[in-house]
Amino acid sequence: MPETDQVCKYRHIAAKERGPGPGRYALPPTLGFSSHDATKKMEPAYSFGRRLIHKAIKDSPGPAYFINPRITRHGKDGTPSYSLLSRQSDLQTFKTPSARAYYPEKVHPQGEKIAPKYSIGFRTRFRKLDQNPPSSKYILPTVLGPAQPNKLSAPSYSMTGRSKIGCYLEDLANAPGPGHTTKVETDVYMSKVPHYSLRSRTFMPHDGVKKPGPGAHFPENVKINKPNAPSYSLGVRHAEYVCPLIT
Repeated sequence: MPETDQVCKYRHIAAKERGPGPGRYALPPTLGFSSHDATKKMEPAYSFGRRLIHKAIKDSPGPAYFINPRITRHGKDGTPSYSLLSRQSDLQTFKTPSARAYYPEKVHPQGEKIAPKYSIGFRTRFRKLDQNPPSSKYILPTVLGPAQPNKLSAPSYSMTGRSKIGCYLEDLANAPGPGHTTKVETDVYMSKVPHYSLRSRTFMPHDGVKKPGPGAHFPENVKINKPNAPSYSLGVRHAEYVCPLIT
């Protein structure tokens, strides 16, 4: 039998190895909180307490025991509480002013300067014998109209009634129509706008001498002050059967 067949017949068994197994290594556990692996994340762990055997604890009230919600572990709750007053039997005993009886906007702010205020008191009983007339007894003349003895008056005008004698109301056929009156220019009662006018068309001054146009000149024929380029011309076409000139 070949050697390769012997290798395939007998498989390798890991239990026959002499090395230590996985239980040989003492790694810290990852369960619980006692000796937990420091390199691994530990979740929170909770435990149940033991049952108490003490009689005082055994006779404690159950969950139906009512505890005042205002009592906390820090003491009594200090939140203010309000209640509604009962209806008064006698309304005459409760005559305190309401909120509308006060005017806080009329009170000057505290600590700010305020101008002095004065008021006029009532007439005392001893002044009743005074025969001087009060200020309401004097009647001053009006200052409207032209009849003022010692006051300057502005000129005043009055309009008389319309007379029907000689008026168009006697004969309505003589009444003026809409086109009888002329239109009032707006420059009379409004700001006058500027006016502009157009002048007649003007022409440039020129003489009557006839001058040649651009086509009347031949600058290519000028040979006086410019060098002349060589020019060539083509000869006359001759027939093919002409005998050439032999000298």
